[in-house]
Amino acid sequence: MTRLLIVLSLGLCFATGSTQGQESVNGRKSMVFRGSQALLVVDLAGGSIVDFHLQDQPLNPLQWATPPAGDTAIRGFGHFLCLDRWGAPSDAEGANGMPYHGEAAHVEWTPVSAPQTEGEFVQAEMTASLPMAGLGIHRRIRFSKKSALFIVREQITNRNKLGRVLNCVQHPTISPPFLDETTLVDCNGQKGFAQGNPSVTSPEEPSVEWPAALKKNGRSVDMRRLANDPDPNVVSYAIEGDYGWVTAVTPKKGLLIGYVWKTADYPWVSLWRDVHESKPAARGLEFGSTGLHQPFPILTTKGRIFGRPLFEFLDANQTVTKSYASFLLKVPADYAGVGSLRVENDRLILSERGGSKGRDLRVETFDLVQRMSQ
Repeated sequence: MTRLLIVLSLGLCFATGSTQGQESVNGRKSMVFRGSQALLVVDLAGGSIVDFHLQDQPLNPLQWATPPAGDTAIRGFGHFLCLDRWGAPSDAEGANGMPYHGEAAHVEWTPVSAPQTEGEFVQAEMTASLPMAGLGIHRRIRFSKKSALFIVREQITNRNKLGRVLNCVQHPTISPPFLDETTLVDCNGQKGFAQGNPSVTSPEEPSVEWPAALKKNGRSVDMRRLANDPDPNVVSYAIEGDYGWVTAVTPKKGLLIGYVWKTADYPWVSLWRDVHESKPAARGLEFGSTGLHQPFPILTTKGRIFGRPLFEFLDANQTVTKSYASFLLKVPADYAGVGSLRVENDRLILSERGGSKGRDLRVETFDLVQRMSQ
């Protein structure tokens, strides 16, 4: 497959007087991180993480909804941020112009510092302002020079004179050519439910246990797989333990992408599935502060599901910090998926599902996963 990304160095100087590492990728303003093992591209017209691939294997799992070359419109694609909400606004908010999934993917992001070496990482920062929500966001990315890993810290500030409720959900989405019928999705979600129940009082019923879900006709589905039927469309699971994680692997293509985060930051993982012409078209590996895909009037009425909150409150001028890490790994062609993920000092250890072959995969993190909010 012909690769679409063409990177041209531009190196622009902004009014602050500092030189920013802004480049053009398919005509779009971008920030590009390069390491010995991988390459990362962040789109500034919407703040999306749009390309993450190994240097010796140019297969980008985050190729979902990539605009054609020359299209410079602000939009979310690949891995975008849902802020200040996940899903639809209320009717009144929508009438006032609030977009689906909030404003973060609908505004321009501004570079603060260009990618520059900081120890074992290449680091850069960027900001965005959400005018309707009254929020500011400051993002720092640390990209490993030696392994296929990056760590994102996002600080969200309420600039309103009054406190407000909000949600923050990461929306990474995988698509073909990485995604196909053999792709396996794994996570450490536990109890869950399918979105779409019209009940305001019991939207979580009937509940299920990972990796099970229920179709509309009541039949059970294995959410690890997707072939030609996207029912159920979105299923959300509560996270157990100190860390949450989700992975997607296509063994015959030899590649795995994964995310890990602190459960205190993001207590929910939600899996979205889409099919076009009877083939897998997209899988959302979403994780965030809510597990209910509804406007705030419904969230505030319900409050909690499975003991987990459905929204956050941010007081006037208050700042909250949230972080996550993402990584790529090469895998053997008969890899059975991830059974567990452990954070141990300076590495992540992924144990194969089933464990019959005893194969553990490791990602060097230089201990930043344990202190990624710092």
